[in-house]
Amino acid sequence: MMKIANAPCSWGALEFDLEEKSEEIGFEQVLDEIRETGYMGTELGDWGYMPTTPGLLRAELDKRELDLLGAFVPVALANAPSHEAGMESALKVAELMFNAGYEKSFIVLADDNGSVPGRTNNAGRITPEMGLTEKQWKGYAAGAEKIARAVKDAYGIRTVFHHHCAGYVETPEEIDTLMTLTDPELLGLCLDMGHYAFGGGDPVKALTKYGKRIWHVHFKDYSQEAAKASREANGDYFDAIKRGVFCELGKGSVDFRAVVKLLEVIDYKDWIVVEQDILPGMGNPKVCAQANRDYIRSLGL
Repeated sequence: MMKIANAPCSWGALEFDLEEKSEEIGFEQVLDEIRETGYMGTELGDWGYMPTTPGLLRAELDKRELDLLGAFVPVALANAPSHEAGMESALKVAELMFNAGYEKSFIVLADDNGSVPGRTNNAGRITPEMGLTEKQWKGYAAGAEKIARAVKDAYGIRTVFHHHCAGYVETPEEIDTLMTLTDPELLGLCLDMGHYAFGGGDPVKALTKYGKRIWHVHFKDYSQEAAKASREANGDYFDAIKRGVFCELGKGSVDFRAVVKLLEVIDYKDWIVVEQDILPGMGNPKVCAQANRDYIRSLGL
């Protein structure tokens, strides 16, 4: 049975270093509203957003009858000297989740998205010459595997890679390259429907292509209209978010009915995490969370 969760990023609690950070909603309110809108779990959010003491973290989640299913860990994988620090960050997060009793959770590994101007400024319109060289790809993949192996060996926790706009693994071709270069037993794929569509792909085709390599799923919709408006204004990744490129589920281009059918075909029985990325202070997150949960119920989940 697929279980439905939400995440702090749907409330504007993002990993990026933004001016709007002061407008972030506190974790207590976010957890309350995740529970009140009908979700069963959450991701951890940026390190330090929720308690970093295992007992306190567990108590906050247990109080609301929520599970913890993963934590986003960004690492500048294209930069080999960053791998060691990235591994330490992943181990720190894995240790917290393990000691809090969430040993079945995932490390959701990603690039250090938003840190490379060329990728951030051209999100949604990446061309091959903006990508990595063959040598860089090998180093990138080796770094991802190193982190995944360290976490698995230390805590038995698995790692999935989250492709993401404004990072070096955005387009379907880039995802293919990373999946080809990495061990399918060691590194799974976190398929994010909205990022896959924004990056130029069809999430339904991705489900068919990757099948059992998909260990973790993010439900995010994609507004072609918002992306077009941002592109015409020469906007960057954050401009697209401000324009609502990740709209409420069912209001964008992702065919979620087909997605659910294919998840059933591949016998996916893990978490579906709703992520409607917004910037701090944007919109009404609780209203959107409720609308998204109601939409998923209309799909039979």
